[in-house]
Amino acid sequence: MTFETLSDQAARLASAPYAAPPEDLPAALAGLDYDRYRAIRFRPDEGLRLGNNFSAQFFHRGFLQRKRVDLYLQPRRGPAHRIPYESRLFDLGPTLAGQTFAPDLGFAGFRLHYAFPDTPSWRPKGFQEEFLVFLGASYFRLRAANQEYGLSARGLAIGTGAPEGEEFPDFIAHWICEPEPEARSLTVMSLLDSPSVAGAYRFEITPGDPARIAVTAALHPRRTLAKLGVAPLTSMFLHGQNGPGARGATPFGDFRPQVHDSDGLCVAAGSDPARVDRLWRPLVNGRSQPQISAFAAKPLAGFGLLQRERRFEAYLDVEARQEARPGLWVAPDHAGCAFAEGAVQLYEIPSGEEYADNIVAAFVPAAPAQPGTPVRLAYGLTTVGAEPVAAIPETALARVTSTRFGSAERLRPTNPPSPQRRLCVIDFEGPGLPKGTDDDITAEVSASAGTMHEPVANFVPQTGGWRIYVEWRPPDPMPTSDVVLRARLARGTTPLSETWDAAV
Repeated sequence: MTFETLSDQAARLASAPYAAPPEDLPAALAGLDYDRYRAIRFRPDEGLRLGNNFSAQFFHRGFLQRKRVDLYLQPRRGPAHRIPYESRLFDLGPTLAGQTFAPDLGFAGFRLHYAFPDTPSWRPKGFQEEFLVFLGASYFRLRAANQEYGLSARGLAIGTGAPEGEEFPDFIAHWICEPEPEARSLTVMSLLDSPSVAGAYRFEITPGDPARIAVTAALHPRRTLAKLGVAPLTSMFLHGQNGPGARGATPFGDFRPQVHDSDGLCVAAGSDPARVDRLWRPLVNGRSQPQISAFAAKPLAGFGLLQRERRFEAYLDVEARQEARPGLWVAPDHAGCAFAEGAVQLYEIPSGEEYADNIVAAFVPAAPAQPGTPVRLAYGLTTVGAEPVAAIPETALARVTSTRFGSAERLRPTNPPSPQRRLCVIDFEGPGLPKGTDDDITAEVSASAGTMHEPVANFVPQTGGWRIYVEWRPPDPMPTSDVVLRARLARGTTPLSETWDAAV
């Protein structure tokens, strides 16, 4: 199996009527609840060895994971062969103990393990740590060394936020390519299918810190697709520095100051690395209905859902360790046409449950995808921890590290505070900022509605960063839709920071 033959297979699949992957399950598996399904564990000593540094383990079908995913091993030489399902590969847990299932049951997905070079000495010799999971629809989760799983990537998003509802394509088969014995990278090829499109994907995977995946894809539409979300990222935001963040949202009664896997969307535009512009949109929860925001970027240099708050004290969750959740950065290869025209779209769904992914970001091409015209994709995915990082362009631009709102009536407060005077406080950090007071640094601010008053840019000696204070006076009456506030640091006409772009 090669990417070219897989693309040909996807084209043939797209020319035929759609057939959903098998979901039929024995009653014992179909009736499992969450806890009983979680009790099914793959036996680690049955893992598929892939050279000296990688191995694969498999997920059992059952509970919500009903669809069968075909798994193949592509040896370094010779034809690919199917990886057979056997019940003995799993400890089925107390509910299913002693039962066996037919070989055609198949698997729900797989995960990859890797022997990180800096594995602690107390680990057994040859220990391999899980770092990548393909499970459910076209979802996959990647983490770097010393990170926890957080947000997910997807192969494709179709109709996110559309009135007729979203379509979720499935990876129906994966080919795991056997690496050279000492290789530190691994290739997986995957076949995607849905009622609207079939596609071939190649993932060239390099674990580490950061972890990277080079993605190549060829999509073959069955019908015209007006809203195709490419390189989609999916995450969770419950509440952050300003609670849910939406106007009038009810605060959460939570002992944890913040609960989220990502706290903002970053979008970078520009072809000259020395003149890239970046925008930071803090995430919001608690609106009365879902909202889509679009960010035009021509040419798109990259985008990502990031977790910029990296302090344990911001979360206080010993088990979830949200301070260690990765961000993911998408860097398009403009040799492919899919990223040439379009916008990054952010979809925010109101949610009161932290286990529900309610944030989606994807690039949506301006031109609809048409049957008979393949859509070619090429982009990189890189995990992001503490910034600045080389993956995100133009590190000379300072980044937003904190967004806070409060009453502007600090000297003579009214009770309750007047909603007509709101103070915005935005913190910035970055190696290009002066490390002391500089009268040439100014705050550039704007509002899509209402007025901004007395912007001030100050050096913050406690952090070594800079802060903008500005009062926003909302319009009367307040519009029902979001108001967008913007701010950045500048010296003369030269921007020193990315643009803070907040919806209030």
